[in-house]
Amino acid sequence: MAPIFRFPNPVDEISARLVATGVVGMAVATLITGEWWLLVPLLYGFGARVAAGPRFSPIGLFVTRVIRPRLSVAPRLVAGPPKRFAQAMGLTFSGAAAVLVVLGSAGAATLVLAMLLVAASLEAFVGVCLGCKVFALLMRFGVIPEAVCIDCADFGSRLPA
Repeated sequence: MAPIFRFPNPVDEISARLVATGVVGMAVATLITGEWWLLVPLLYGFGARVAAGPRFSPIGLFVTRVIRPRLSVAPRLVAGPPKRFAQAMGLTFSGAAAVLVVLGSAGAATLVLAMLLVAASLEAFVGVCLGCKVFALLMRFGVIPEAVCIDCADFGSRLPA
């Protein structure tokens, strides 16, 4: 039996971009309405995706079970560890925004959520994964060992000096 808490590797980039689109929608809804409780499902979704990929994430399940099977585009497989790292960054940003709201600093929470919105928008609409870029830099500088992502080991060396 496969472990419940594992992240898929490889990951379908198209599914990842569709999930990011859902994150964009939730972040925009939160910013427009000022309904900070919307950070709770956003935070949960990131936590679920970090822990187990799309398995327990409502957006992830909707994308992988409903939307993606209806698309006739072939999967574009990419390494899983950088995408997991990107989800962890989303968890960090959404968690920071939630903490700031609880502490009464809605202005700072708005700024943090706006930064998350920019990153999710780049992933969703341009195909640029900022978390993946940070992951590659951390591998390049030896903070993340190459053993974490053998498939990514040469990716860090392709970055400009």
